Amino acid sequence: MPHLPGWQCAGRRPVPGLTRNPYPVSRSSNAGSHKLWTVPRRSLTGLQAGEDKTGHISAGPNEGILFFNNVFPIQIRKVLGLPMPRILDKLISPTISGTDPKAVIERASAKRNLPITGTEVLPRMREGGAFVKFTYDGESTPSEIEKLLQQYLRDEPVKPWWSPWKRVRAKIVKGRPWVEDLMRLPASRLRVEFVSGEPGTPASEAVEMSQEQLFQFFRPYGKLGDIVMQPPDSKILPKFAYLDYSSIGKAVMARNCMHGYLVSEAEGGGKKGTILRLKYEQKIKPRYIRDWIFGHPRIIIPIVAALIAGTVAVVFDPIRTFFVKAHITRNFHIEDNKWYQWIKGYATDIIHGGKKRDDDDGMNAIWDDRKDNIEQIQTWLMETADTFIIVQGPRGSGKRELVVDQALQDKKLKLIIDCKPIQEARGESATINAAALSVGYRPVFSWMNSISGMIDMAAQGATGVKTGFSETLDSQLSKIWNTTTLALRQIALDSRHKNDKDANVGDDEWLEAHPERRPIVVIDNFLHKSQEGGIVYDKIAEWAARLTTTNVAHVIFLTNDVAFSKSLSKAMPDRMFRQISLSDCSPEVAKRFVITHLDADVEDDPAPKDGSPKKLPSESRKDLGELDTCIDLLGGRLTDLEFLSRRIKTGETPTKAVHEIIDQSASEILKMYVFGADEEGAGRHWNAEQAWFLIKELAQKQSLRYNEVLINDMLKTGGESVLRALEQAELISIVSGVNGRPSIIKPGKPVYQPAFKRLTEDNVLKSRLDLAIFTHLAKLENATIDKCENELLLLSKLKNQPAQTAGRVNYLLAKLMASQNKVERYEGEMKGLKKVLGEEY
Repeated sequence: MPHLPGWQCAGRRPVPGLTRNPYPVSRSSNAGSHKLWTVPRRSLTGLQAGEDKTGHISAGPNEGILFFNNVFPIQIRKVLGLPMPRILDKLISPTISGTDPKAVIERASAKRNLPITGTEVLPRMREGGAFVKFTYDGESTPSEIEKLLQQYLRDEPVKPWWSPWKRVRAKIVKGRPWVEDLMRLPASRLRVEFVSGEPGTPASEAVEMSQEQLFQFFRPYGKLGDIVMQPPDSKILPKFAYLDYSSIGKAVMARNCMHGYLVSEAEGGGKKGTILRLKYEQKIKPRYIRDWIFGHPRIIIPIVAALIAGTVAVVFDPIRTFFVKAHITRNFHIEDNKWYQWIKGYATDIIHGGKKRDDDDGMNAIWDDRKDNIEQIQTWLMETADTFIIVQGPRGSGKRELVVDQALQDKKLKLIIDCKPIQEARGESATINAAALSVGYRPVFSWMNSISGMIDMAAQGATGVKTGFSETLDSQLSKIWNTTTLALRQIALDSRHKNDKDANVGDDEWLEAHPERRPIVVIDNFLHKSQEGGIVYDKIAEWAARLTTTNVAHVIFLTNDVAFSKSLSKAMPDRMFRQISLSDCSPEVAKRFVITHLDADVEDDPAPKDGSPKKLPSESRKDLGELDTCIDLLGGRLTDLEFLSRRIKTGETPTKAVHEIIDQSASEILKMYVFGADEEGAGRHWNAEQAWFLIKELAQKQSLRYNEVLINDMLKTGGESVLRALEQAELISIVSGVNGRPSIIKPGKPVYQPAFKRLTEDNVLKSRLDLAIFTHLAKLENATIDKCENELLLLSKLKNQPAQTAGRVNYLLAKLMASQNKVERYEGEMKGLKKVLGEEY
């Protein structure tokens, strides 16, 4: 451990507190010599504890104690106990700085005939000073010695290098100093406690000094800022007072010189005398700003929330806009890099022997059939009409492929948003993450939403007002869509040049005049499970309306919901939408699709062993003549046609493949619409009997009259909501007729028609579900009979049976008879159905 250069201590005894140090103090027997003596590093922490570690310094006859201040920098207390470099040890050494008290005493003795000799020095590093014990002859008094020494220090001031504006001062120690080694820091405030001079005397008998007396005792040590007496009603013992000095150095001098001073009776200390006991008191500084902040949370918390929101907006919004633009323009997507595409194409040629493989060959027949729809969408995108483009069709009709892969094939600036993962996300954080991911919005701190919500609740409970820390799902989604709007606008305006003819027009006018420069936003799966995601779809529709009306972007909605206009009209009530409805393929196109799909992968098949050329499946297979009949059963839904093509590729005949598809569809219908309808928690808006009623009717007829179905007994109550729910679940499809009113009910998919027939051919299943229907109808008729009987009973209680009630009675009796006949008929039908269930498996 390094050592601090210090003073040579000469005299009769070693420096108190250092005698038992494992690092001994090197001393010279000659008091006048000034060889360097070293103080171990441990002394820097102020662990001096007085003579023999008693905590006090004693002075015998013709001995006195002086206290020198400004010997060490008081600021050193802040780093005491920490490792310090050797150069700092040397720089603060009193020998180097010239503040060695023994040297000062020797110079004063030589120049001013100061009749004292320094015997011991006790450094007080924490207080920046040192005690010096000295001897003197009996001719001088301590007060005279103090005056001579003070005069010498005024005439020849000693100023250390770290404090050139403050000189070293010295005072006689009047009290009994307490040389403690506690971890206490000096302060400018002293607490003076008044203790009785006679040991064992109660503290209450000590005389409390007045302000005048305290001023007389302590003013010689420095300027006093204030003297604060103990409150009169205070019961704290011993009595005390506070002394506020103008600086810490003055308080240190007063504390070391006056601690333990005995105030005699002549000085006002009472008969037994009063001892002054001093200690440092850390003065609590007034913190007006902090107290005001904590005292006005209703004002400060909203201001802090606004500052945080503003900071986040300034720092993160430009970053998020950059990432959204990069997501739309795909500048950082490696798949769009020309070098990556070249390497990928080169590797593909090597693997496939230079033969290109086109998995979408089968779709060419579909696109040829829908060429008019593709051209219509491309034409609308070149026009300035500020309205939505809506492509509606059932699931599996190829809406996304038609728009994204065909109509927008050459459009680079397009943003595709899939509503399905956003709507199906569970919880607000997951919904925010899904929405941000769909547009490339990052960074997103969705987890902060729940934390800020708890902070907001706690602050609201404390202040009674909303702080604004937490944000709702609505506001979070609005931020994401607003940032995306800004990115889309910047992308549209990036293609504007100073050399254009219309360079002088405003941005809004330029966007309106150049619809071909606007980005395209495709919103897929709009109204997917619309009954569950109202807020998501409403926010998307409102955002899309702003994009369209401000000419920022073209918006195309892809939806399978036939009631889309109800949702979109709320966002844009004064516009007519441009709509394309996709239906199933015609049988001719469906057959071409299947055959082309079968022939597409023939190049990957192994070559014949006899070396003959490969034959296309459409030429080699003899069972493809069954396709006409199979497609009549299957219909023209693209997903079903692809399923059929894959099964035929595996070696199945078209007939077997179609029957397998029909059987699978029949199983799905039972699971999704019949047996799962009455399960708890399923959330169905229909029951099994209503679904089976429609299945049985559509199995006999390819279409039903909408209003005829509504007046059936099975759908008398809430019939329209049941039909709309089944349409949303895709069991049926409702076709609108004149004036847009619903007129025809058809199966939800073409393959459902033969699947319905297949289900009704199952005698046991049909009997079981018909029994449930008749049971339900019988229950309804019995309820009608009960109502009629109750009303007849009420009428029978009238006196004299007024003639006016005869018509009502006859009506009720006829209605009761009709219901009874129906019940009897239902019971007869049920008896036969129960017999079937009892005999067949």
